[in-house]
Amino acid sequence: MKKHIIGENGIGYTLADNEIYYPDLELTEQTDYQIGKYGSMRQNYLKEHHKAAYSKLLLNGELNEHLHNVDVECEQRMKVIVRQMQERQGVSEQLKAENQMQWVGMMNNIRQAAEEVVLQELVYS
Repeated sequence: MKKHIIGENGIGYTLADNEIYYPDLELTEQTDYQIGKYGSMRQNYLKEHHKAAYSKLLLNGELNEHLHNVDVECEQRMKVIVRQMQERQGVSEQLKAENQMQWVGMMNNIRQAAEEVVLQELVYS
């Protein structure tokens, strides 16, 4: 048996030790960004609920870049929403100086609410 053959579809095949031909496939070159909290959450969501989309991104070498973009977009959106909610609720540096515990409680609530919005809009969509 020949070690390498070209199939009718134009794909090359290599004979393995178990005498089965396997296609000569390679993944495309990928980016190597560090993935943060939101990118990891997006990856888990895609794996569990959108397997075809996950596989397509993975095989096209676009998964890492997609997760990085989701991470960046979520962080930017969090900053905007938190700032807007702070302004609407009157959470300021003055409040922080006058009543630090109230400021901390309000900021925790704001961050939590903002994260819920970001998760629904960008991660789980």
